[in-house]
Amino acid sequence: MRAKILASSLLALVFGFGGVAAVIADGHMAPTEGKAFIRYITEKDDYTKWPLFPGKGKLYKGAHPHGALLTTYVSPDAMTAIRGKKGVIPSGGIIVKENYSPEAKLAAVTVMYKKAGYNPDAGDWYWIKYAPNGAIEKEGKVAGCINCHRAVQGNDWVFTGPVK
Repeated sequence: MRAKILASSLLALVFGFGGVAAVIADGHMAPTEGKAFIRYITEKDDYTKWPLFPGKGKLYKGAHPHGALLTTYVSPDAMTAIRGKKGVIPSGGIIVKENYSPEAKLAAVTVMYKKAGYNPDAGDWYWIKYAPNGAIEKEGKVAGCINCHRAVQGNDWVFTGPVK
């Protein structure tokens, strides 16, 4: 009983202060709500400090719909799965793709966040696209993202490189 009260108090404290949802019921840290998610990957756990997708440097050649040039960051837990050829990014794993114009100007940021139970029909991925100013362009169970990435569902819906 005491543990339940303590957990409830902690959740109230975290969410009551408008925090970035540092704790949620299933133990994963990033929320599946646009603005809070963006705050999480830019303030709480700055994605630009994560490693780049294996075999990819900064500003590598991209393609529609993402951009002429791309830089792809991978959360540490996703990187462990990719390097270990696990075949599946674990729940909580995040892939952030910066989308640039041919002139190397940041045009948008697109993100895949794996969350167990979020959307089993689409690999449990939460998708978000936002502008450099933080304006959300698309988020959630985005049909365009799902329909395109369905082509690589055998690679856990990831185009950037092999996960197995």
